[in-house]
Amino acid sequence: MANRRDNRIEPSFEGSPRANSSAGFSVSEKDRVVPGNRKSSARRKPAKAKSRRGRGRNRRGLFGVLGRLFYWCFVLAIWGGIAAASIIVYYGAKMPAATTWAIPDRAPNIKIVSVDGKLLANRGMSGGEAVGLHEMSPYIPEAVIAIEDRRFYSHFGIDPIGLSRAMVANVLGGHFSQGGSTLTQQLAKNLFLTPDRTVERKVQEVLLALWLEHKHTKDQILEMYLNRVYFGSGAFGVEAASRRYFGKSARDVTLSEAALLAGLLKAPSRLSPARDPKAAEERSQLVLAAMRNEGKISAKELTMAMSAPATRAPSYWTGSENYVADTIMEELPDLIGDVRGDIIVDTTVDLTLQKLAEQSIRRLVDESGKKLNVSQGALVSIDNSGAVRAMVGGYDYSTSQFDRASEARRQPGSAFKPFVYTAALEAGRTPDSVRNDAPIKIGKWTPDNYHGKYFGKVTLATALAKSLNSVAAQLTMEVGPDAVVEAAHRMGIQSDLTANTSIALGTSEVTPLELTSAYVPFANGGYRPEVHFIRRVTTTDGKVLYDNNGGSAPRVVKPEIIGMMNSMMTGTVEIGTARKAAFAWPSAGKTGTSQNSRDAWFVGYTANLTTGVWFGNDDGSPMKKVTGGALPAQAWHEFMVAAHEGVPVRPLPGTWKSTPADTIVQDEIPSDTAQPAPVPQAPVGQSAPTAQAPAPARAARPAETVDADGSGMPGDGGTTASIRHPVPPGNVGGPVKKRQTSILDILTGG
Repeated sequence: MANRRDNRIEPSFEGSPRANSSAGFSVSEKDRVVPGNRKSSARRKPAKAKSRRGRGRNRRGLFGVLGRLFYWCFVLAIWGGIAAASIIVYYGAKMPAATTWAIPDRAPNIKIVSVDGKLLANRGMSGGEAVGLHEMSPYIPEAVIAIEDRRFYSHFGIDPIGLSRAMVANVLGGHFSQGGSTLTQQLAKNLFLTPDRTVERKVQEVLLALWLEHKHTKDQILEMYLNRVYFGSGAFGVEAASRRYFGKSARDVTLSEAALLAGLLKAPSRLSPARDPKAAEERSQLVLAAMRNEGKISAKELTMAMSAPATRAPSYWTGSENYVADTIMEELPDLIGDVRGDIIVDTTVDLTLQKLAEQSIRRLVDESGKKLNVSQGALVSIDNSGAVRAMVGGYDYSTSQFDRASEARRQPGSAFKPFVYTAALEAGRTPDSVRNDAPIKIGKWTPDNYHGKYFGKVTLATALAKSLNSVAAQLTMEVGPDAVVEAAHRMGIQSDLTANTSIALGTSEVTPLELTSAYVPFANGGYRPEVHFIRRVTTTDGKVLYDNNGGSAPRVVKPEIIGMMNSMMTGTVEIGTARKAAFAWPSAGKTGTSQNSRDAWFVGYTANLTTGVWFGNDDGSPMKKVTGGALPAQAWHEFMVAAHEGVPVRPLPGTWKSTPADTIVQDEIPSDTAQPAPVPQAPVGQSAPTAQAPAPARAARPAETVDADGSGMPGDGGTTASIRHPVPPGNVGGPVKKRQTSILDILTGG
C-alpha cells in the first residue's frame, strides 16, 4: 500500500518531459475548459488577418447603411410621387376641361394719331399695340430670355433644372427669394390665373404651361408674353413700355434700352425708371452681363451698352397731347360703343401745332410764374369747320391730368362781352351807336370801369375796344339779359348762364373750349359747326367704324352782324387791349380778366383759326395784375404766327362801313355772305377755295389812345394812359330804340 501511495503519479500540465513520456498521459492548455490567462506568442493569431476581418465588417456595415438609405429614399420618392400626382389630379379636376381652354383675347388697344398720322397716344388696358416678334427690336427677346429663362427654347414648359436651383436657393436662404417659373408659366399665369401664391394656383400654372407648349410654338409663346406682360408705370406690353420710357416704338429700341425693359420684369413697379432710375440702371447692367454670358452680344456691344447714359423717364405719361387723348376716350363710347378689338382713331389735331402751343404755355409760366403768381395755362385752337387743331389742358400733364381746357369752368370776364354786343347789334344798334360812358347804378350793382376812369360819349366800337364796363352793362339792360344768354348759347356756349345784368361782365363760368368754340362763328361768317376731335375710327384691318363727314353747320348769326362785330373786334387787336397779339394777318378778338386777376383770357381769330388762351391758378388765387392783354395775348401771338406761317393771307368775313345814318347799307355786304353756305373744311395751313373778299373797313374811332402795351383797359386790370374826362351826367344816350323796362325789371335784372 505504501509503495502504491509512494508511486502515485499526479497529473501535471507542466510536467517534465520524462513523466509525460513515461506515463503517456498529459493534458495541455488547450484541453482546459476555460483557457488560462497566459497567452503563448506561438499560439496567438496573426494581427494582419484580424485587421482584414475588421475591414470586411466595416465595409459590410457602410454598404448596409447606404442601402437602407437608398431604400427609404426610393420608398419616399414613390409616396411623394403618389402624393404629387394626387394633388395634381385633385386640382386639375377642378379646372374646366382642356378641350375648352383657349387663349383669351388681348385687351384692345386704341391707337390715337394726329391729322398727319403721327402717334398721339395709346389707350386701353395694354396701352400699346401688339408688335410681332419679327417686328420688334431683336435685342428685346434676347434680353428677356437671357435674364428670365435661358433654357426657354430647350425645356417643355417647365424647367426642372431652374426649379431645383430656385428651391435650393430658397431653402438655404430661409425665405422665398427666387422663382423657378419659365416664361411659359408666367404667360399662363398672366392669361388665366391670379397672382396668389397657393398650391392650387401653382398646379394650375404647370398644367396650363404644358398645354401652351403643346398648342403653340416657342416663338408664338414668346410673342404673346412680350405683348401682354406688365412693365410698370401703367405699361402693358413692350410697345407701351417703349413709348412710356423712351418715347419710341419697340421696333427702334437699342441694346441698353432692351436690357432695361427686360430688367423690369423682376419687379416692374419698384424698378421702373420713372420711380427709381438708379435701381433700373443697376438691374439693366445685370441683364447685359447675362446676355454676354449667353453669347447673345459681343464684348464690344457690352462695353458700348454699359456706357450708354441712364434712362430718365418722366413720372407719368407726359405731353399735352394726352389731354386730347383723354377727351377722345370719353367720346368714343358714344360713337362706336364698346371697343372689342384694336382700333385706330384719326384725330383733327395737328401734332406740330400741339407742341407749339404746349411750349408757349410752359415757357410763359416758367418765365413769369413766380413773379406774377401764375401756375397754370390752357389753350384751344379750332378751325372754321369745328375741328380742334390743338388743345393744351395745363402746364404739365405728368403732374396733373385735370384738363383745364375742357373741364375747368372759370369766369370769362370781358371776354364774354362779344355776346352782349352781338345781342345789341341784333336789336338794332351799330358800331357807330353812341353811349355815355359814365357811372351808373343798376339796382344795388354799380359796374365801375377800371380805376374809375370814364370817357364820356363813345361809340360802341370804341367801348368794345377799350372794354368799358359801364357801356356793356347799359347794353345788357337795353336788350335784356335773356337776349344775351340766348345769343351766347346760340353761338356755342353750353354751360348754364345766369340771366342777370352782371352777365355783361362775364360772371357766369365757362370752359376755355366752349368759349373758344363760341367765337368760331365770327371767324367763318356766322356758322356754328360741331366742335370735334375725331375724324375717323377704323379697325387695324381698315374697316371703318365711324366717319365724320362734316355735315351741315347752321347759320347762327346774320352776315351783316358778323361784319360789324369783326370790324369792332379788330380794334381790340389794333388799338385796344390786345395789341400784343397783332401779327401779319387780319385778326380780331377780345381780352378778359376776372375780379382781382383770378383769370386772364384772350380769345382771338383769323379767317383760318380761332384760338383761346387762359392763365390762372387752380385754387383761384389772384395773379399779380395779369391781364388778358399780357400773358394770354403773348401766347396767342406765338401760336398763331407759327400756325399761319406760309399760309396765304385771308381777310375776315363780312364788311361794314361807318355811316352817319346809323344804318346798314345792304349793297355793302358781299353777295357770297348773303346766303348760307357750307362751312369751310380747309385744314390748318390751307386756304379754303372761296372768293377773296375785300378787307373789312374799320369803324370810326375817337382820338383817345390806350397805353402802349395794350393792357390797362377798364375791366382788364391794368393801367390806362388815356385822357381823363370829367365824369359826365349819368344819362345814357344815342339814337337807339330802347326796350320798355319797369323798375321790377331793373331790380331783378330782367
